[in-house]
Amino acid sequence: MVATFESVQQLGKEQFEAASAAAAALTKGWQTIAAETTDYSKKSFEKSRLLAEKLIGVKKIDEALQLQSDYAKGAYEDFIAEATKLGELYSSLAKEAFKPVEAAATKVYSAGE
Repeated sequence: MVATFESVQQLGKEQFEAASAAAAALTKGWQTIAAETTDYSKKSFEKSRLLAEKLIGVKKIDEALQLQSDYAKGAYEDFIAEATKLGELYSSLAKEAFKPVEAAATKVYSAGE
């Protein structure tokens, strides 16, 4: 098959559009991840602040140990939930970013046959 100027120009346009769509998906994905990370950090800081306030008012060492133990358990559970959520966001980011590139590559490959 002989490539004409128009077909080469169309191919370049499609590749540019695919790259632009991938960049837009990456930007949106990174913004979502940044917002989620910021939210988690704020919540974590607030929980730490509340723990400090409670520890200041404690009269017995047993109460302090129980507060610290409950805090550690909650912090661990929150971290696991956040790590899972971020993992899903990163996976979604990769899928969305590669969709336009994959579609363009498929189109180029099928046109070459």
